Amino acid sequence: MRHRKQDVVRVLWRWTRETPDAVARARTALRCGLDQLGYGGETLDDAVLAVSELATNALEHAPGPYEMRLRFTVIGLTCEVVDADPQIPAVPVFPAEVPFEPVPENRGGGSDALLNVLLEGGRGLYLVHHLTCGAWGFATERSGRTKVAWMAIPGG
Repeated sequence: MRHRKQDVVRVLWRWTRETPDAVARARTALRCGLDQLGYGGETLDDAVLAVSELATNALEHAPGPYEMRLRFTVIGLTCEVVDADPQIPAVPVFPAEVPFEPVPENRGGGSDALLNVLLEGGRGLYLVHHLTCGAWGFATERSGRTKVAWMAIPGG
């Protein structure tokens, strides 16, 4: 009988709705975890920004408690945000073009222009999709009581 190598899971942080600055603390936990694994630069920054969106969505749309973890598998590293709602949300169809293109008179606005676009709401998953090159998604855990929003972390 052949044994399948098991995934290795590391919980980085747990929180509830009452946790102060939960999203900022999720970003910090992931930044520290990935830094310890040797990740840096754009990969680290993109992962931290994407997990910020996943943690925000969990807090806004699902009951807690919440958990962020890293899963090491034979095919790579993923970051997961777990909440207590097993329902998979509807995922919008993403346009082929970049959804954050500023209008010509606002070109050069940099991150301030991007943040203004994101403040309109409903664009967080577009951002996750862009930052992960489409390597993200949702799954219901085997227990059927929790949902996982996951994103792949490219090799460091």
